[in-house]
Order: sequence, then C-alpha cells, then structure tokens
Amino acid sequence: MARRIASSDSGRGRRHGPLRSSGAGGSLSRRRDVRKTSGGAGRSARPRDSERRNDRMDSGAGKTAARRVSSASDEFVDARELETEDLVAKTLRETAGPLGVASRPKVVDFNARLRERRRANARVLAVRVVIVVAGLVVVLGLVWLMLFSSVFRLDSAKIVVTGANEWVSEQRVHDIAAKQAGKSLFLVSGNDVTAQLKAIPGVTDATASKQYPRGLAVTVTAHKPAAMLKTANALAAVDGQGRVLNSVNGASAKGIPVIQVGNVNQGLRDRAVREALKVLSALPDQMRQSITTVSAQTQDSITTELNGGDRIIIWGDASQLDLKKAVVDKIINDPTKIGNKHQIDVSAPLRPIIK
Repeated sequence: MARRIASSDSGRGRRHGPLRSSGAGGSLSRRRDVRKTSGGAGRSARPRDSERRNDRMDSGAGKTAARRVSSASDEFVDARELETEDLVAKTLRETAGPLGVASRPKVVDFNARLRERRRANARVLAVRVVIVVAGLVVVLGLVWLMLFSSVFRLDSAKIVVTGANEWVSEQRVHDIAAKQAGKSLFLVSGNDVTAQLKAIPGVTDATASKQYPRGLAVTVTAHKPAAMLKTANALAAVDGQGRVLNSVNGASAKGIPVIQVGNVNQGLRDRAVREALKVLSALPDQMRQSITTVSAQTQDSITTELNGGDRIIIWGDASQLDLKKAVVDKIINDPTKIGNKHQIDVSAPLRPIIK
C-alpha cells in the first residue's frame, strides 16, 4: 500500500510535477514573503495595491473621457482649448483699495448723489446770476458814462462856427448850437441843430459834426441877400426864400439887386416878387453885381437890366432856371449871336428871342 501511494505520488509528480511544484513553490514563496513582511512591510503592501487599482481606474476613466471628447469633437468644443479666466483674481482686482488691499464694493447712495447734483445745479445757477449781474453793472456803467457823466458833455466853449458872413451872424449860429450845451454828445441830435441853422435867413445849408469828447463843429453856407426890397422909407435885405436878413455891423448893399415895393411885408406875400427872388438867388455873383433894375409886373414877366440897360433879359418865371442861364450865357458871350441887339427873351428857353 505504501509503495502504491508512493508510486502513484511519484507518477503523479512526474505527470504534474513541474506545474504543481511551480505553483506550490510560488505559493509557498509568497507565503514566506508575507510571513517575513508580516510587520510594517506586510501592511504597506495593501495600500500599494489600492493605489495601483486607483491608477488603473483613473487611466481607464481618462481614456473613456478622451474617447467621448474625440467622438463628440464635431459637436462640442474642447473645454481644455478655451481660454480660462481666474474669477478670484478678477474679483480681487475689482475690489482692491488704494493700497492694493481688497475692500468691499462701493455702494451708491442715491440720496447723496441727489444732494450732490442739487449742489452742483445751485453752483451753476449762482455762477449764471453773477455773470448776469456783472453784465448789467457793466452796461449800466457804460450808459452812465456816455449819457450822464461829464466826460462826453458838450461844452459851449468848444463849439466852432464857420461860414458866417456880414449878413449871417456867427454869434447867432453859435447861440443856436449852444442850446445843446450840457447834454451828452450821444444825446445831441445833429439833425435838430442843422434844421434850426437852416431856418436862419440867408443860410442855405448847414452841418453839425460832433467832435468827441466835448466839442461840436458847425458849418453854414451863407449867401448875400437875393435882393433888396426898397420902400419909400426903408430898405430890407431878403434871401431867395423871402426871409428878411439882419445886417451885421452895417453891411453894404452894393452889388445887390433892388426891387421897388410899396411895403416889405406885402411885397414878400406877392407871388411875382417871390418868383423874382428865386430867379435872382440862382444867378451867379458876377451877373448879380451887373443888375441895376429888377421888374416883376407879373409872375411870368421877371425882367432884369444889366449895366444900366445895356442888356435886358426877360426870364419869365423861375422854372428851368439852369437851362435859361445856359442859353443867356451862350448868347451874351457869342458876338455872332447877340450882334448889336440888347434884349434876350428866354421865357421859352428852347426858342429864345433876341431883339
């Protein structure tokens, strides 16, 4: 029995010896290793096995996720390729204080903002009010300076008169202009002054120019009387508008045409006399000095005698005087026209009659 078991064991060992021996030897060796490291080494082997299992699981999960991403690459974007933003750093930057220390976000106080806006509006309004008041002060100051101060006040001593003659008194012209003295030159009306000056008998034109800051220059155009109205007891000088002139320092009436009338005032109202005055005032001084007699029987028969009757000119009325003067001047100065004749009738200037 013992041999059979041994033979059987030996045969069994020959048949399966290498596998069993290797298996048993390996198991035995493992057991011996375990026994040898049953202390700290045996216990540390288990965590290593768990770590290996975890690594295998992680690698498997990673491969699975990679396969999923690669399979869905046509539909989704790989998040690993996107740019990431550090939200924590961004929050720290936004809430950083003056010294770089994180602080709380600023809280807006709407009531404070409203009060601040009201104060700003009040400042703007105050500035505008100050500007308006300053502008008004400047305007009022300029008005006072130009209209009420003595800087531009007309001084009668600085009124200069030119153009007066022996029939138009310079003092009279000055007195009329001096009525504006004491006023600001900005308030002096040049038109009013010239209108009063033209109303002086013998003045045909006048101008008044302001001389800043306090002067006035007055220029008048004064002519000699157009004629002398002679009555039985008096002799009055009148201008072309029928105004009586007052002589200055006994002015001479030499060279002034004389018209015989019964009464000066009645003569000035006579239409024939007034037409004669218009004709005489329009004649040149050289011809006026040659007139010795003037007759005005009617308003259409004004006649003048030159040089004691050497030339007699019938003017008719006072119409077309410029044309009539030109015709008379051409006939008198052309011997072939006047010849030995003495009378020229230009009452119809386009058809003059020489006798």
